[in-house]
Amino acid sequence: MDVDKLIQLFTAVLLERRILLRSNKYTLLTLVSEAICHLIYPIRWQHVYIPIIFSSGVDYIDAPTPYMMGLHSGVDTSTVTMDGVVVVDLEYNRITTTEDIPPIPESEHSFLRGEILKLLQPNVVAIDYMKINLGSMGDYSLRTATKSWGQDHDFQLRLIFLRFFAQIMSGYRNFIDNALPTGFNAQAFLKKRSRATNQPVESMLMIMQFIETQGFLDYLERCNNAEEFTNNLLDKLQDATGRGQSPLAIFPSHVADPEIITIADSEIEGSEPGNRHCYKSFPANARTEEQEEKRKSILALVGGASKQVPSSPAVRISGGPKAESLSPRERAAERERMVLDIKVKLQGLWLRLLRLGATEDPLSSFEYGTILALIESDAEGIGGSGFVECIREHIHSGWQCRLTDEQFIAVKELLKTAITLASSRDDVSTIRDALEVSAEMYRKDPNNVQDYVQRHLLSLSVWEELRFWDGYFEYLMENCSNKSTNYVTLVTAQLIVMATHMAGLGLPDIDSWNMIEKIAERNNLGYKQLIKLRALLTHLQQLRVGYWGVPIGKGQPLPSYSMASPRALDISDESEQPAEASVLGRSWVHSMFSRDRSLRASSFNRASDTKAGATAGKTDLAAAQKKTQTNMRILRGHTAAITALHCVTRKEVWDLVGDREDAGFFISGSTDCTVKVWDPSLRGSELRATLRGHTRTVRAISSDRGKIVSGGDDQSVIVWDKQAFKLLEELKGHDAPVTSVRMLSGERVLTASHDGTVKMWDVRTDTCVATVGRCQSAVLCMEYDDSTGILAAAGRDVLAHVWDIRSSKQMFKLQGHTKWIRSMRMTGETIITGSDDWTARVWSLTRGTCDAVLACHAGPILCVEYSPSDKGIITGSSDGLIRFWENE
Repeated sequence: MDVDKLIQLFTAVLLERRILLRSNKYTLLTLVSEAICHLIYPIRWQHVYIPIIFSSGVDYIDAPTPYMMGLHSGVDTSTVTMDGVVVVDLEYNRITTTEDIPPIPESEHSFLRGEILKLLQPNVVAIDYMKINLGSMGDYSLRTATKSWGQDHDFQLRLIFLRFFAQIMSGYRNFIDNALPTGFNAQAFLKKRSRATNQPVESMLMIMQFIETQGFLDYLERCNNAEEFTNNLLDKLQDATGRGQSPLAIFPSHVADPEIITIADSEIEGSEPGNRHCYKSFPANARTEEQEEKRKSILALVGGASKQVPSSPAVRISGGPKAESLSPRERAAERERMVLDIKVKLQGLWLRLLRLGATEDPLSSFEYGTILALIESDAEGIGGSGFVECIREHIHSGWQCRLTDEQFIAVKELLKTAITLASSRDDVSTIRDALEVSAEMYRKDPNNVQDYVQRHLLSLSVWEELRFWDGYFEYLMENCSNKSTNYVTLVTAQLIVMATHMAGLGLPDIDSWNMIEKIAERNNLGYKQLIKLRALLTHLQQLRVGYWGVPIGKGQPLPSYSMASPRALDISDESEQPAEASVLGRSWVHSMFSRDRSLRASSFNRASDTKAGATAGKTDLAAAQKKTQTNMRILRGHTAAITALHCVTRKEVWDLVGDREDAGFFISGSTDCTVKVWDPSLRGSELRATLRGHTRTVRAISSDRGKIVSGGDDQSVIVWDKQAFKLLEELKGHDAPVTSVRMLSGERVLTASHDGTVKMWDVRTDTCVATVGRCQSAVLCMEYDDSTGILAAAGRDVLAHVWDIRSSKQMFKLQGHTKWIRSMRMTGETIITGSDDWTARVWSLTRGTCDAVLACHAGPILCVEYSPSDKGIITGSSDGLIRFWENE
């Protein structure tokens, strides 16, 4: 029997189907039956089990209940109804049944099949697996690759299936609910798995049937048995996997290293450090009665068993008549023991906090309350520093920092408390460690959007102190691993680390730069390095604001990253200086090139002597704003961010009769999963229709005379009737979010996606005609000339690909950008591209070369356009500027 048939038989047994094994050998029937029963551990077969039945018992095959039976191949079964029976022919490697067996989910199926093949055919796959990280099990398999089949292979095979159950039943303990009739909240479990795997619940047919079987329900009952629950290998394996340990760690080791313990005898007078003491037998208790009593009180406090909580660990060490009788050496040893006890307890509480289920609230849990009490009741900072050290050790041990929303909030609040108390104690080392740990901790939601703790710590006042950043810079310099490098490079590298943390915290751009500039000047950093640092900090701030939005600190105003406020300037507060966003980039560049340090130091300060100049231009600006307000309308309809716009031009809708009424309409798409059609000629009632069909964000829109086409993150392309506003077809074929769509003549649609493909669709037949372009990574932008058949696409592989789809060949791979290409426009024989490397490039389609590099922006170029009337190029960037490049 091959691996695929083995997995199919295994699935049928798990779902408790009627299984009939056929073979010419009775011994084989018994061996296979017993093997299957062992491989489904920890599930037990709950139904009829007859490894061998003879010809007189053939009628048992008609039994309506699940069973597993073995029958010799020579026995005739033509007189028996085989409806729904899974017949397994062991000699001829065949499985036949009249009912479909739901397949195992793809991720678990791939794991199970790959691991079995690795075990059964090591010589075939060993070369491939030597090139990648196999993990502990893969290495163990390769070490036994040359051995004949024995007990080691039996053990590995059973462990593979146990690991399969650990994956497919991941987190099941959080959904055990004895109040329900079945004792298990199946609906919540399926929803949690759906969020974790980003798959709909309807696609989990196999799991839905499995959790309704008698075997699974019996397993849940056995879990309620405390004695059996403690010896459950499945739970131990899931816990070991969660801690990042090897699966083999759940089994006892045959060889144990002797534990060596050093004991210092404090009762011997005149003993000095380093003296060795010999004992005839191991002492029953290395601590004195007083020490043991103190240790028990500490553990009782940490475990929540003590009702009277001392004010701090320091009181327990130094206070009381018993403590006064201790020598300084004994007091130091006692403190070390206490610190160790607290840190060990914090480790256990931290791991239990991470293992809380989806139905448990970490903020109201015993673990959270105990950790918070340890941090707050600690005058010497042992609890706060120990908690930060605990997280850091967990990260270094391989933890992926994946937290649920509730765990994320709990950890954030605990770190805030630890930093606040460390600030009051002037404990710079704990603050520094907490800053670095907060930058490494992430939470991932079902959409794989990361959030990190550090950006939630802005409200703490310690980040505004130059003294802290001075100390942090000195720490980075002292602990730099490569001190032999150039001093200027070394200082610049440490300032880059600081700038990254400042941007992560969300400190205001001006405050961050002032502190970095002062530290740089103290270390005699040249203006060239300062320019690079300023550009990096600006880039980091723009990326953070673009992704997370503007952080709101303690009363700080929202900085202007684009247009000025629409309110009239004549009603503004006289004490408020006008925004300088339009000249901010130029001012710091000019000041950085100046040799005058006083000018550089004040490059971001709002000088009072510029007020007269600002007043002179105030009238023109106010008039322009007034005009903008007069001609601006707000169209409300979407409930979330607008992600796509398309304007219906006269060229699109022209016909023999003349211009149609929908010329001038525009169409919008949003993260609220809707497409809306607007008519700007109808003041007050511009919204014509709302099209609903997408299940995730709409990213691209196009249209022609009679149809609208839209694509989104749900991997689908939807074609709508432009007149009746109804869904016509849904084009399925992309394996990732759709980024671009284009309606072509002849009822054709061109689409591009994150899966790296560009596809051509025939709307009339609702089919994909061909994949006309293929990139190495996600496609972010696309252009097509219907008159020449030239297609251009670009994205994350930093290349601009050009194809002639009529001749089915690729013309050029335009190479020059160093980062993602975000935007593209094609006009005649020219292509314009904009990239995250802060440049735009002009390419020739006839030669396949770069004719010009446009590099004056201080941020990624997100959009490019060509102006036919002026024959110029327009670029827009995240630096808030639009630049017009004239064609000389």
